[in-house]
Order: sequence, then C-alpha cells, then structure tokens
Amino acid sequence: MSAASSAGACGVVNPRHVRKTVLSREQSEGRGARVRRSIGNSTFPNFDPFLMLDEFNAGLPAAFVDHPHRGMITVTYVLPDSRGCMDHEDSMGNSGRLAAGDLQYMKAARGILHAEVPKDSTPCHGLQLWVNLPAKHKMDEPEYQELRADELKHASQNGVEAIIIAGEAFGVSSQVRTKECPVYYIHFKMAPHSELRQNIPAGWNAFAYTLAGKADFGSGSQVEAHHTVAFSNGSGEDGVVVRSHGEHAEFVLISGTPSNEPIVQHGPFVMNTREQIMEAFSDFQGAKNGFESARGWRSEIQYRAR
Repeated sequence: MSAASSAGACGVVNPRHVRKTVLSREQSEGRGARVRRSIGNSTFPNFDPFLMLDEFNAGLPAAFVDHPHRGMITVTYVLPDSRGCMDHEDSMGNSGRLAAGDLQYMKAARGILHAEVPKDSTPCHGLQLWVNLPAKHKMDEPEYQELRADELKHASQNGVEAIIIAGEAFGVSSQVRTKECPVYYIHFKMAPHSELRQNIPAGWNAFAYTLAGKADFGSGSQVEAHHTVAFSNGSGEDGVVVRSHGEHAEFVLISGTPSNEPIVQHGPFVMNTREQIMEAFSDFQGAKNGFESARGWRSEIQYRAR
C-alpha cells in the first residue's frame, strides 16, 4: 500500500466529480435470496478492479450454497446494524460465523469451493464485494483474513465516523492486507450538516454505495439509499468531498487500482482469456490444479436451506 500511504492525511484540493448515479434494484441470487447489485449489473458490468458489490439482507431458507471461485477476492462485511449472522464453510476446512460488524477477506485465487448460509431465519444484512486479481496473482494459494467487529479500525473527525475495512481514513490505517490489488474500503457515517474530505490515490477507480440517509457527493443533489455513485478519474483529481445536510448519511466508499487487463468472467470464475475460463471449468470438474480440495466435498451448512 506504499502508493497510498499518505492518502487521507491531507486535504482534498481538486475533488473528483460524479460521473453517474444509478439506483440498485433488487434481484434474485443464490437459493431464494434477494440482493441489490451495485457493481456487476448491466449499467456497471465491472468497474476495474471491482467485479461485483451486492447488498444482501437474507435469512433462512435463503442461502448461498456450495459454489466455487477462481481468480478473485471476495470481501464479506456484515453491517453493524445486522440482526442476523452468516455462517461460512469451505473445501479447505475453514468455517466460522460472521456477526454484526464482522469482516471476511477471502483471496480465492487458484480455487476454493465454499458456502455462505444464514444462521437462522433472522435476516443477515451486509455487503459482498468481488475484487479482480491481477493475472500474476490469479493462481496464488488461497488465503483468509477474518476480523471481528471490535478488531476493525475506527476513526472520527468533524462529525464523520469511519470504519476502515481496507486502506486509510483520517490518518488511521486498516490492518487488512491488500498488496495483490491495493484497495480502500471505508464505511462512513456522517452526522447532519457535516462534511467529509477523503483522499483517493491518483489513477484509482472509485465509487460509493449509499446505505441510509442522504448525501451530496459533489453533484449538488442529495443521493438517497441504495444508489451507486461512480466518480471521475481525471488527472490531478485527489479525492472526494461529501456533504450531509438536514439528516445523517451512511455509505461505503470503495476505490482501487485498476489492473488494465482483459476481464473474462463466467459466474464465479474470473480470468483473462476464454481459454483460461474453460481450463477453470475443467480443473473444477476434475478436482485438479487448485481444486483438489473440492473432490467429493459438500458443506454441512447447505442443508439448512432445504
């Protein structure tokens, strides 16, 4: 993160402007789940290096049962207001439970098969982000980083609270490692009549996804919940300025360094060529070249969704 180590420590001089604002509508996903898809829809098929951002609010019998990944990172963040929990289990023997405010940063890389299923019928409210891995890291070994709510870094300034999932805000840095694909992922909560000035490294793509309240992201109009706000990425633009007016605002601000490589995606497989996608299917079906752990594996938690 050396290129971004000083971001957030100085004021924004030349803010980015809003390029597009789009409402994220509900759609079906997994087994019986409904999500609001921000990135990964027809308006934003991807936003290099980001492949998908879903807001989910699901309880049993809805579930995301056994499915594979290759070539990407998944970041699952259960929002602090969530009443429910999400359990996870994978073919490499990892399992656990994500409760309100918890984070899982899973580098799927060369291959993993996993499941995510709510603990019970109480809805689990959270976000899942998919980040594309650069070609040189797509066949790395899988890796997990999992943090509890009280382990995530927090900072506040002038009526704005930041939960720092990755990157830096107000001079405080997250401990989450993102060296393969450097990203900032920050959950901001703004009091009424407050202002946020957040630096974003030069050349990084950036967007916000709104969760509650209303905020002005620089267009002069207030943006309500469940909208994606895509920012410009011009020369000399050093960050964003966000203002709340008569009510609070809550959103995540996500930015990252684009790979500028071809992206070929088929479901949970994300590679650089069509041939590599076909190899991923062959490897998964044959339980080889990174999918050895998937041979004969079935999660226990998937049976809750029946």
